Amino acid sequence: MNKLTHVNNKGEANMVDVSDKDNTTRIAKASAKVLMKSETLQKIKDNDFKKGDVLSVARIAGIMAAKQTHHLIPMCHSLNLSKISVDFEFIENGVQITTLAKLNAQTGVEMEALTAASVAALTIYDMCKALERFIKITDIQLLEKEGGKSGHWTSDTQHPPL
Repeated sequence: MNKLTHVNNKGEANMVDVSDKDNTTRIAKASAKVLMKSETLQKIKDNDFKKGDVLSVARIAGIMAAKQTHHLIPMCHSLNLSKISVDFEFIENGVQITTLAKLNAQTGVEMEALTAASVAALTIYDMCKALERFIKITDIQLLEKEGGKSGHWTSDTQHPPL
């Protein structure tokens, strides 16, 4: 891929025409980290927040955000998603978020997976900010994609660490 797909020959913003692409099953996985003090992390583990269950709310927010990606990112196509998952893992100083977006369509779901991870992370921040303002959101990235002309791609094998 040698050129930007969302820019036409005149250098103007352009929505990609996917009408000639084949419908294939497309899957994308993304991740984000939310880093915080151990006291804040323990309150998440203990479900000890007045606003409610932090991870349940973040999961719902991530799913809802993925479904609205085309409203947030100007050149994204409106997609009929067949699956969105938002999973959490406790790490030493925070929460690791992993998302998966899936559909059968003419265009990929990378932006939906990334949006789900981003909004889930922002929701964790929102739910915990009264306790800790210095929560850090890091490492929002695409982990893997499948389907379409470019086939299978993973961040581990295709891109050197930054």
